Amino acid sequence: MAPAPTTGEIMAAPEPRRRSSSRSRDSDGDGASGSRRRSGKGNAGWAIRSAVGQLQELLGRAPESVSALKPTETGWEADVEVLELERVPETTSVMATYRVTLDEEGDLVGYERKRRYTRGQIDRRG
Repeated sequence: MAPAPTTGEIMAAPEPRRRSSSRSRDSDGDGASGSRRRSGKGNAGWAIRSAVGQLQELLGRAPESVSALKPTETGWEADVEVLELERVPETTSVMATYRVTLDEEGDLVGYERKRRYTRGQIDRRG
C-alpha cells in the first residue's frame, strides 16, 4: 500500500476530458473568455493538477512542486519544478523549472525548460 501524500506533494491530474463541439466555451453559454474563474473546472487548483499531470506524462518524471501559476488571456501559465537528476547528497540533485502553458480547456499547448539548478541552490535577488 502506497503512503498517503504529505503536505506539499502533488496529486495526480484528473482523467482527460472529451471535447464536445456543441458545448459552449463558458458554463453560462455566453462564450466569454477565461476572465471568469469558477469553482471546479477552470480554477487555480484544477489548472495546477492539469499542468502537473500532463507534464509528468510528457517527461516521464513526477513534478515536485508548482512555484508559480497565473491566468492568461487564453488559459493558464504555470512554473513546475521537476527533479531531473537524483544525486547523493540530495542537495546536489539537479532540478529544473518548466513553464507550462494551458489553454482554456486545460490542455497543454506548450512547455519549455526555463532553468536548471541544484536542489541546494538559493536565488540571490537584490
